Amino acid sequence: MGPSETGSGSSSDSQIPDWETEFNRFEQSISSGLAPIRVRTVLKLSDLANRVPESILSRAIPILAGLLRVSDDPNRSVQAAAAHCLKRIACCGGEEGGFAMAMGRCGVIASLLGLLFEANTNTNSNAFRRIWVKCLWSLVTFGSSIRIGLARLGGLEIVIRELNTWEDDTSRWYLLEILSALTTIRESRRVLVHTGGLKFLVEAAKVGNLASRERACHAIGLIGVTRRARRMLIEAGVIPALVDLFRDGDDKAKLLAGNALGIISAQTEYIRPVTEAGSIPLYVELLSGRDPMGKDIAEDVFCILAVAEGNAVSIAEQLVRILREGDNEAKFAASDVLWDLAGYRHSVSVIRDSGAIPLLIELVRDGSLEFRERISGAISQLSYNENDRGALSDSGMIPILIEWLGDESEELRDNAAEALINFSEDQEHYDRVREAIGHPVFQSMQSRLARIRASHELLARSMRRVTIEHRARNPDLL
Repeated sequence: MGPSETGSGSSSDSQIPDWETEFNRFEQSISSGLAPIRVRTVLKLSDLANRVPESILSRAIPILAGLLRVSDDPNRSVQAAAAHCLKRIACCGGEEGGFAMAMGRCGVIASLLGLLFEANTNTNSNAFRRIWVKCLWSLVTFGSSIRIGLARLGGLEIVIRELNTWEDDTSRWYLLEILSALTTIRESRRVLVHTGGLKFLVEAAKVGNLASRERACHAIGLIGVTRRARRMLIEAGVIPALVDLFRDGDDKAKLLAGNALGIISAQTEYIRPVTEAGSIPLYVELLSGRDPMGKDIAEDVFCILAVAEGNAVSIAEQLVRILREGDNEAKFAASDVLWDLAGYRHSVSVIRDSGAIPLLIELVRDGSLEFRERISGAISQLSYNENDRGALSDSGMIPILIEWLGDESEELRDNAAEALINFSEDQEHYDRVREAIGHPVFQSMQSRLARIRASHELLARSMRRVTIEHRARNPDLL
């Protein structure tokens, strides 16, 4: 690793070097103080980094870290060579990050931040800035715990400043990956919000390797829970960025993007742009997949998007397709969403018009007990709507509900009784359910619902009384 060669010819190339001797030469060359010799020596170590034993690399790290702090290198050539070599060594350490951690303990982070700050004031030092940034990137990529130290030293603020002043695409990519790594720290996410850095977080979700984009997406989901941050993310173009990752990413990326997009859509004025970006088919894909978390995310977001009647119609149409073509798990998930949508009060009967009701009844006739239990909840909810009651009756659901009153499944009995009670309160269907009225399960559910309704009415009256008394004590509110 010193400036002299260990040997020449093919025979010497095949020999294993005496690494201890080579390290001693390395130390002597660095101690010489001559910049050209130091640069050649460090670059040779960089070229050999993949071959050098880990024990030798570990001993070289403090020496290289010291070179970052030399004051007799006006051209920064020694520091640049040392930073390049440290980057190569950090990458050799792999995901375990042992080398990156050792560099952190040797003060490499503080040195790199200082060099970056100095380079920012010198318009002729872009080449060096690239080297400092790439070395810093290797530390936060292969040493996750390094990120805390970097954040405490003001690393995020420096990265944001660099992004604001640097248009170089290749180096910008490294800066964005550093930024996404730092957003795994809560305090860094707060800094992003308060320093106007959210536009860079959205940019990080668009470019870079997939792991970095996923980190940025996760941070967007965490930050986007507040209205102020959500608005700032929208202004930064977060919706198309998330939709692109949702569409093109791997399974983990789809979950993160779908969840973050759902958080953004939780504010009603953003439902329309989320839908117009083409999100509904992506959530249908998530609902049809095998990941239980993905199904939960899709169901929750559908409940948000369905607030808009047009969305509810589109979602119901997609759910009908799943009921026709999907596997059992997808049909379960679709029926759960239909259960949720049945509680919405739109100007049209979305579930009835979609053609879902005959399919649901077909499934309860031919499906397993689990199918019947899951779908019975949706049918019970649908029975609260007059138009849906008509569709259920026309599809032959009432005799099935009466039969379920004697089923062994308590859930099936209760859902059937609740639906039959709603039919019995509708004069158009009363005669068809008359035989069920005397059934013990029907009467038990009727008493239970009466108590629940009475409790709700009492609570509503109490709330009105509290409001009136509060206003009476505060005349300014009247």
